[in-house]
Amino acid sequence: MIGLLKRDLALAIRAGGGFGLSLAFFLIFTALVPFGVGPETGRLSEMAAGLLWLGALLACLLSLDRIFQLDWEDGTLDLLATSPLPLESVAALKALAHWLTTGLPLVAAAPVLGILLNLPGAAYPWLIASLFVGTPALSIIGTFGAALTVGIKRGGLLLSLLVLPLYVPTLLFGALAATRGAQGLDATTPLALTAGITLGAAALLPFAAAAALRVNLR
Repeated sequence: MIGLLKRDLALAIRAGGGFGLSLAFFLIFTALVPFGVGPETGRLSEMAAGLLWLGALLACLLSLDRIFQLDWEDGTLDLLATSPLPLESVAALKALAHWLTTGLPLVAAAPVLGILLNLPGAAYPWLIASLFVGTPALSIIGTFGAALTVGIKRGGLLLSLLVLPLYVPTLLFGALAATRGAQGLDATTPLALTAGITLGAAALLPFAAAAALRVNLR
């Protein structure tokens, strides 16, 4: 298991797995927002938390199609399917590797990029907390979507269409937690709901992803 995780981390960093691409997209998205909505600091401050959450969500989408695709192309996925390691564990490790190389760097970059959008100081702890507990759900849901579309040529667009509706609850409650924190209100409830979505996804979707992989490998 550790070997598989190390391999996926190495591929993500060295073989174009989206490690730098997601951060670059997040930076460009944040930098372009003031040109689209106007440079007024008051308006940017009101929307900053939601915009940062939306940028992180879209950045996560960029590397989802590579979660299983490289393994499918070189035959590694067939070997994993016949190895003693259950496919449920493979799916969970793939989701963890995606979060470590995509979600976690986005969490670290969000406070810095928040300066560009004049994010209120009170929102920073809640933004970091909501992204930290919410981005794993994005990786887990994305892994399930990648398992459904593995082997489909140019399946990236289909993958995005599949997972975006599933991302809505995480985006809704995660952005709400950060926004309420920025307004000085209690954000415990939306943060707890965001964590609940992540825990529910972690408990159920690796099994669903494994089932989808078994169907695609037949």
